[in-house]
Amino acid sequence: MEAIRINLDDYVHSGEGANGESFFHRTDPSVMMKLYNPGKVKQPLDEMLMARKVYDLGIPSPEPGEYVTDGVRYGLRFRRIEGKVSYSRATADHPEKVAQYAGEFAQMCIGLHKIHVNTADFENVKDRYGRLLEENPFFTKGEKDAISRFIADCPETDTAIHGDLQFSNAIFVGDKRYFIDLGDFCYGYPLFDVGMVYLCCCISDAAFIEEFFHMPKPLAVRFWEEFAPVYFGADRPLKDIEEEIRPFAGLKTLIVERDTKCPMPGMRACLKGII
Repeated sequence: MEAIRINLDDYVHSGEGANGESFFHRTDPSVMMKLYNPGKVKQPLDEMLMARKVYDLGIPSPEPGEYVTDGVRYGLRFRRIEGKVSYSRATADHPEKVAQYAGEFAQMCIGLHKIHVNTADFENVKDRYGRLLEENPFFTKGEKDAISRFIADCPETDTAIHGDLQFSNAIFVGDKRYFIDLGDFCYGYPLFDVGMVYLCCCISDAAFIEEFFHMPKPLAVRFWEEFAPVYFGADRPLKDIEEEIRPFAGLKTLIVERDTKCPMPGMRACLKGII
């Protein structure tokens, strides 16, 4: 698919993340755009095609538009959700509401993980992690074998998986809530998804949390502590929940090491129980 050429002068910078920048249209308030970092050409196209499939499933998400380029970077346009705010930004701006926001985000995740998909249309999360594991140059063969057994032993389900379930990837305006950044959408066991929530709030270092989520780490940890009993049930001790979720957070090491091309010992510590 050929990208539509846009003039960046028609847009106003609105934010940035690890993969690129977002923009609003200067004269059309219904249009927003995400441009990926230079060199990423296929990823935004894949995200756009995936976003359309997810939108057609009825999962609350911004209506996807076109694949675009400014001549250097590539990205995609969406129908803008005016007045939206992410759950991470809302928590950072109003820490006194952390319990409310964590509870709402948890309910969104519960709803997402009740959706069953046609497995012919999406990738199995086990296959995705199996491929990442095979390509990883930093784990030993013995470690890879142990991780592979852990992945294989996880339950087989046809449950919707966001794929990058950070609390910055859920937004709201009024009583409307949406998931965004759905390029890694797949299906499988929900804990592969929830591991990212735990990783972002509790395992990531304080500098990363401050830069990308705009809050001190203790507030992010509090978000997790409010999220967990809503998602898993108030009768489960937090310690037991975290013991179960840590290996799934550790599996995200495979994604981070692929992107950074270096080992991540802090994240690998979450895999201690299985390797």
